[in-house]
Amino acid sequence: MPAMTILMPIPVEQNDVSIERSVIEPEGKLVTLTTTDPDRIPDAVWAEADALLLWGAMPIGEPVLRRTPRCKVVVAASVGYDQVDVAACTRRGIPVCNVPDYGTTEIADHAIAMVLALKRGIVSFQDGLRADPVKNWLFDAAPLIGRVRGRRFGIVGLGRIGTATALRAKALDCEVAFYDPYNVPGVELALGLTRVPTLEALLESSDVVSLHVPSTAETRGMMNRAAFAHMRRGAILVNTARGMVVDIDALHDALKEGRLGGAGLDVLPTEPPPAHPLLAAWRAREPWIDGRLLITPHAAFFSAEGVADLRRKGAETAVAGVKGVLRNCINRADLPRDWPKGVQAS
Repeated sequence: MPAMTILMPIPVEQNDVSIERSVIEPEGKLVTLTTTDPDRIPDAVWAEADALLLWGAMPIGEPVLRRTPRCKVVVAASVGYDQVDVAACTRRGIPVCNVPDYGTTEIADHAIAMVLALKRGIVSFQDGLRADPVKNWLFDAAPLIGRVRGRRFGIVGLGRIGTATALRAKALDCEVAFYDPYNVPGVELALGLTRVPTLEALLESSDVVSLHVPSTAETRGMMNRAAFAHMRRGAILVNTARGMVVDIDALHDALKEGRLGGAGLDVLPTEPPPAHPLLAAWRAREPWIDGRLLITPHAAFFSAEGVADLRRKGAETAVAGVKGVLRNCINRADLPRDWPKGVQAS
């Protein structure tokens, strides 16, 4: 077959694409452009692309697909693929793939770290001592400090990251339960976990709830006022999944009313976040929220090693897709049976 061309739009200038080149250039050509606006990419560039390797939020739908007659696969170099119109790709017989396994351990570590930071008062103690190391030399000044062992740790979504988090919580001597209606029967037996039949039942019985679900029509806003009303008073919520899963207005009220003990958020509905009463109170260290909320800048996935894995696996997935081998394909069940012989619709 002719040498393949893989188009990789990137949101910021990136001088080092050595990992991608090491994977792609033995097979063909890598084309990079610094933009997330499809209209800034010339038609001639779109037309020669055999695969799209996506970083950032460039939207891929019918307008783009009409300009890519040779495209054989779309790869989102991330776990999420919200920017891709999967239905439009499917109609044209184009597989959509992602890279779901590059930051599994980092995100699980981050979720556990947030729980420990809250329950052992790490940030509260540091902030207090930085302000006044004499006055605040107090072992009981952290509002959520308490024992971790023996607590019930609830996992929502037992995929790769949820499983890694569950195993870490077990190592801390927690009782671990999960809610995941799509996971296979018996996984709880293999991992020594407790399976709970409904989200409400998990929320009602857990001291910690850690979210590990994608952003879908089903999950967006799943942690709303009704959900918080089911949570144990004083429980901790951790979200390292997707910001839209949590209704931030409802979270604000649950924390302020004392229904929720604390929260650790690595993701927010809009990033960076606009002004919001919860964030304003957190930044001002108002007494009702101080020491009860941790926020990190969508960093749970990050490590130098994890990013290297992501870049390599994304490039490998794109090359494999052009060759007719699918890895982590989102829409495989809906593609033509003769794929990869199937071609795009006109």
